Amino acid sequence: MKKFLVLIMTLAALLQMTGALSAAEDLEKIKIGFAFPMSGSAAMAGRYSSHGAQVIEKELNGKITVQGKEYDIEFVYMDTEGAEEKTVNVYQRLIEGEEVIAIVGPDSSKCALAAGPVAQNAGCSNIPTFATNTAVTEVGDYIFRACFIDPFQGKIAATYCWNAGYKTACIMFNNADAYPVGLKDAFIENFEALGGRVLAIEEYSGSDVKDYNVQLTKLAAQNADCLLLPNLNVELGLEIRQARTAGITCPIVCGDSADTPEVAQVAGSASEGVAYVSAFSAESTAPAAAEFVKKYTAMFPQELPNSNAELTYEATQMVLYALENVREISREGVRDALASLKGLEQPSGIMNMGEDRNPVKGAVIMQYDSKGVSHFVSAVNPD
Repeated sequence: MKKFLVLIMTLAALLQMTGALSAAEDLEKIKIGFAFPMSGSAAMAGRYSSHGAQVIEKELNGKITVQGKEYDIEFVYMDTEGAEEKTVNVYQRLIEGEEVIAIVGPDSSKCALAAGPVAQNAGCSNIPTFATNTAVTEVGDYIFRACFIDPFQGKIAATYCWNAGYKTACIMFNNADAYPVGLKDAFIENFEALGGRVLAIEEYSGSDVKDYNVQLTKLAAQNADCLLLPNLNVELGLEIRQARTAGITCPIVCGDSADTPEVAQVAGSASEGVAYVSAFSAESTAPAAAEFVKKYTAMFPQELPNSNAELTYEATQMVLYALENVREISREGVRDALASLKGLEQPSGIMNMGEDRNPVKGAVIMQYDSKGVSHFVSAVNPD
């Protein structure tokens, strides 16, 4: 009986393998999944992310050539609502229902950390766009990312503050999200290593918090040289405005989440002078950047691309690079090609993939003017 069961299981496994090979041979359409918040409080970021992908989708016009054969290609967009549980469900639907060859997104560390194991266990490559927490790619060898990581971003923010003459800092952060926690920690480590002092740290729990006056009033009493707000874009506008109302007059510095025009719109006049780390500047004159901005504004004339749009564009280009360099058209083939990615020209510069599946790339410092428009300040390349 036992031998019979073993035989049945072996035959089933062989049938599965044969079916998989037949499916690969008969493949006519390649699907790429996109997981972003298209509703809810983070929808503004998701809108830019979707727009970044749509630039490439329009160029492809439904066709892609892989290994000399033309295939139909489909971009499948699903709404994560910016929530961990919803993102997990979206991954399952994309992987099992849509049978995508790779997933681009999400745009936040908390959602990437929640859903990453689903992609890893299914052997489906996943490229979060804006998820800077170091733990994201540590989930497994199918998880990559398009952005720099928090230690690099924190170092950039700390170095910018120190070079600007800020010797002391205060911090207010959301302790319920992996992104601000990681950025805060990296900033403190690098700022103190340079000789700076963090005078006080205040925290709150969750993006649903709207009143920060208690924390900001305490920080105002410290008279620090600068205030770090390493939080999500849906929180920053109110935080910046309330910081000024609470009597904080020092420069405010944020992470790359501040690279959304709505931040300045909510903050109003208080946004003037706010600096932040960013993956990309639409003012860049580099040929790849200028071409991306040209294509983007032709499709969406009412807006300039921000980092959400640019990082999604770059993540999608990473998948296309992998498809152009696969040894076989499979999820594993895409994973292997992504791991060996080298010399890919992107709007942010030349991209190479590190052994830890984090891209080696630079960053820029941006600053809002009196009209709430951000401008390039300086560029920083990795050591």
